[in-house]
Amino acid sequence: MRKFSYIFILMFVLMIVSSQMAWADDALDTGDNAWILTSSALVLLMTPGLAFFYGGMSSVKNINNMIMMVFMCMAIISVQWVFWGYALSFGADHGSFIGGLGAAGLHGITPDSLSGTLSEYTFVAFQATFAIITVGLILGAVEGRMKFGACALFIPLWATACYDPVCHWVWGGGWAGNMGILDFAGGTVVHINSGAAALALVLLLGRRKGPNIRPPANVPMVALGAGLLWFGWFGFNAGSELAADGRAAFAWVITNSAAATAGFTWVVCEWIHRGKPTLLGLASGIVAGLVAITPASGFVGPLGAIQIGIMAGVGCYFACVKMKAAFGYDDALDVVGVHGIGGTIGAFATGLYCTKMVMGPDGVDGFFIGWGAEGIAQLGLQCVGFLATWAYAFVVTIIVGLIVKVTVGLRTTEAEENTGLDITQHGEAAYHLEVEAVSTLKE
Repeated sequence: MRKFSYIFILMFVLMIVSSQMAWADDALDTGDNAWILTSSALVLLMTPGLAFFYGGMSSVKNINNMIMMVFMCMAIISVQWVFWGYALSFGADHGSFIGGLGAAGLHGITPDSLSGTLSEYTFVAFQATFAIITVGLILGAVEGRMKFGACALFIPLWATACYDPVCHWVWGGGWAGNMGILDFAGGTVVHINSGAAALALVLLLGRRKGPNIRPPANVPMVALGAGLLWFGWFGFNAGSELAADGRAAFAWVITNSAAATAGFTWVVCEWIHRGKPTLLGLASGIVAGLVAITPASGFVGPLGAIQIGIMAGVGCYFACVKMKAAFGYDDALDVVGVHGIGGTIGAFATGLYCTKMVMGPDGVDGFFIGWGAEGIAQLGLQCVGFLATWAYAFVVTIIVGLIVKVTVGLRTTEAEENTGLDITQHGEAAYHLEVEAVSTLKE
């Protein structure tokens, strides 16, 4: 009898141990963790890609300044995110508007802390890359006329006052996510947010002087930047599933389909409208498609993605060509047209094409899928989301811009603009071809 008792106790202990081991495996999925760490690296690579994309489109005398401003986002936001950005975005909810500061300095987060099936540090890293690139996107609008010191102050102020609250609204337990507004990977949080901010900032700065409006300095550099953005965007969208599963693979294919469609559509529009297709247009169209599919990438089917790509190619092309001219704002590198309008198209189209086929039985069929009250309601929610983001980001950016203006000054002088910001702000030039040519001739 005692022998059987020992056997029973041993079996009971083994059951407990095995159940604890199974629980640990289920809690931290090493495959998910590895994929999101990889996605974090992919999204971080997008910021240097953006720097090349914007740098190539800049005037030859402002290339270094543009690249450096975007890289400064990596330096500043990486630190801001640790101190308070992550806490404000994903901390304990306060009024459905902002997170608390309980996790400021990443307090209480250890290597054993979990966020779903991920290490919480993996989640911290992944979300940091989104915050970094969002601020960088804004800066393309101010090429050639914003003080570098003003940029360095604007970056953390805007991230704190604008990015962190909007991120909390959608992904951190705030009002937008609770209402059911859909944003899979950042159509509102990243692209509308940055596009509205760019519009506000260029209105504060005013227009460039006529002679300072130059053609792009290096179009192959633009293409390189677009290629890096396209590559990194797979981490951006497929990584936003936060798991290494079939839906992540699905988002990968959806993202690629929309980007390819939008790039081709932009070229067709340009060919018809201007008579010639350009490499700059193809690169811009690809980015427009990536922007537009971002909020929808985990919610729409393949045909919906292609239709969103067509909408982005047409809509963003004419926003950059016609809308900017009609309203007269000086958005140097078309941040408003590509990211603001592209993000809005994507957020709206999510309400048109989202489907339970992708989202599962707890999802919703969009207006063009279900043709019913459910789709109309979701479309209405999407409109609430993007309109609120446009309004909030625009107003807050005006306030942040005015703070920067009265403290360190916002705009460079006309003489500095004429000379170029590479020399006046940094004392270095991107290219020295003229000097080398003169030396060669003397020899």
